[in-house]
Amino acid sequence: MGLFGRSWEALRAAVDGLAPQDFTGPSGCAGRLVRDLVCHLVIDAQGVLITLVTPSPAEPTRDAASYWEVHREPPDGRDPLDALTVRLAASYGDPALLRFHPDDVGSAAGRAAELADPRRRVATRGQVLTAADYLDAYVLEWTLHHLDLVAHLPHLPGPPAEGLAAARRLLERTAGAPFPAAFPDADALLLGTGRRPATGAERAALGTLGQRLPFVLG
Repeated sequence: MGLFGRSWEALRAAVDGLAPQDFTGPSGCAGRLVRDLVCHLVIDAQGVLITLVTPSPAEPTRDAASYWEVHREPPDGRDPLDALTVRLAASYGDPALLRFHPDDVGSAAGRAAELADPRRRVATRGQVLTAADYLDAYVLEWTLHHLDLVAHLPHLPGPPAEGLAAARRLLERTAGAPFPAAFPDADALLLGTGRRPATGAERAALGTLGQRLPFVLG
């Protein structure tokens, strides 16, 4: 539960450090500007709030590793929610307004996570899982998007080391295979999710695992 909060707080602090001109630059998330990514984070925070107040009496159907659906192809931008996010981000106009919502809604999501009973079962996306597993799954989400945010903004602080390590372990569980131990956590996450191509040496080290990449989470 604590790692969710620390990862989310670090990501929100990085957003708070954005300069006005940074919002219209590219992010590490294919096809998304920084402002699109920040808007996506607002929607994610709303989803966390909704899920944590949606209890379920049913037995869990997913855990942190199986929460994410794994695809081979990256989003093509035709998904209605993706298109809505881009239009909504553009409608803010003033970057200060877009920075406000991750601070406002994001703070509420962080508090809700702190107050949640980790054993409580919650329902989301047609599945049931414990609050602890749900929040653990979002450590991976926050960490990947933190890497996206700073991809072209190296002056901003990156994700905390403990979040990177936890996100890597969860991605490996989701993928059902470990990445080479020599790979730094950030590189394992970027390569594993298709955020950057592997070098020749990395492809050799990946072996047959490289043939299964990328693991696009959705």
